[in-house]
Amino acid sequence: MLIKNDERIGLVEGIGTDGEGIIKEEGLTVFLPFAFLGEKVRYKILKVKKNIAYGKVLEILTPAEKRVRPKCPIFFKCGGCHYQHLSYDAQLTVKKDTIKNCLHKIGGLQVDNLKVEKSLKTWGYRNKLQIPVTDVKGKTVIGFYAENTHRAVETDDCPVSEWAKDIIAIFNDYVNKYNVKGYNEENHTGELRHIVVRGINGKFIITAVCMNDNLKGVEYLEEQLLKKFPEHSLYINVNDKKTNVIFGDKFRLVYGKGRYRADMLNVKYEFGVMSFMQINTEVAERIYKKAVDLATPDEDTVVIDAYSGAGLMTAMLAKKAKKAYGVEIIKEAVECADSLKQMNGLENKMENLCGKCEDVLPSLISTLKKSGEKVSLILDPPRKGCDIKVLDAILECEIDKIVYVSCNPSTLARDIGILTGALKIEDGKLTKVGNFNAFTDENLKYHLSYIQGYDMFPHTKHVESVVCLTRRLDNELPMA
Repeated sequence: MLIKNDERIGLVEGIGTDGEGIIKEEGLTVFLPFAFLGEKVRYKILKVKKNIAYGKVLEILTPAEKRVRPKCPIFFKCGGCHYQHLSYDAQLTVKKDTIKNCLHKIGGLQVDNLKVEKSLKTWGYRNKLQIPVTDVKGKTVIGFYAENTHRAVETDDCPVSEWAKDIIAIFNDYVNKYNVKGYNEENHTGELRHIVVRGINGKFIITAVCMNDNLKGVEYLEEQLLKKFPEHSLYINVNDKKTNVIFGDKFRLVYGKGRYRADMLNVKYEFGVMSFMQINTEVAERIYKKAVDLATPDEDTVVIDAYSGAGLMTAMLAKKAKKAYGVEIIKEAVECADSLKQMNGLENKMENLCGKCEDVLPSLISTLKKSGEKVSLILDPPRKGCDIKVLDAILECEIDKIVYVSCNPSTLARDIGILTGALKIEDGKLTKVGNFNAFTDENLKYHLSYIQGYDMFPHTKHVESVVCLTRRLDNELPMA
């Protein structure tokens, strides 16, 4: 039996949903980060839990053909990326298999011919970074956290951002010149906790998250930022709490406009210090365009955009549909969506509702259906997926078309399984009804008419998906 600190040699037989290599050994499934399919490795067991073990690779004895040298020197220490050791085509294959396996194993749905669209930029694609600033034995360290820790790994660059090197260099110069102390989480001491930067179309919002509002030498910091980032805003954010939440409640604008305008798919929008935007603008645009096209909004269709955020996709839908409703729980996001509505002249075609989707959707869908409206629905939930009340409301009202935008293949598989009928809930637990062809099986309530993966985050384990479900007509439903 394997125990902690055992060293073994084995062959990687599979890949886990988080990208780890999998080795079967003495009845255990061993997960090994940074190992790839077909590789012979020497590894060490770090933890054993029932029939699962976790280890680390000590040596790659027979490397896979798809293994490459990571571009980032701290890749194996930093927790930001997971796949820099794989060629890009291998990364896409892993992500495709992750989606397919989740749909099959969790949702009971067989999906063939699935593809993952690549990002046109595999490096320098991120438009936002959150960079911790910590105190390490009296030294201020700027870097990124190691995987599943708050231990900072010092670095002078991040290759998935075009401007990280300049930001880190400017702040390193500044903290050294003014002896600014990084944050010590254990003692709750220090001055500078995080650097948060959002950059879109050459416009940047830079925030220094501090323990108090009296950051010394801020005039010098601003001078240096102007040299590299001519169009930017600088904020001081105060966070003096013992918390993992990055921002505190108080923001002070030191320099710049504070908000900037941009355009996506003919929708004007503003972004500010708290705005939610997708990390990869180019891929986000493709996802939004596909989701809107699949919803087929026209002057006879009302579209509901559930989990609508700041309303960008709601506005895209409103431009084409009879009317678009956005449903979002975060008040500030709804206020941004209302501003977006005004900015784009959509006062009569776009309505933003503040509340939980599970509270708002059932009555909204029911009211629209009873009034004879043709309704399409877009679901774009957070990683935890949809609340069961949302899924129940959809099934009860028999919406003809559902477009699901997902950032988590596991919860996508669960929710799609419930909607199609491949999963059922018994005694509060999900059970598989069987395994079905997601496109054609006549026993399903909905068929998949489209599914595609999108690589929003190259070199990480994360993958987006867009799925379109079409309800089977009454005369197609199987007889009881």
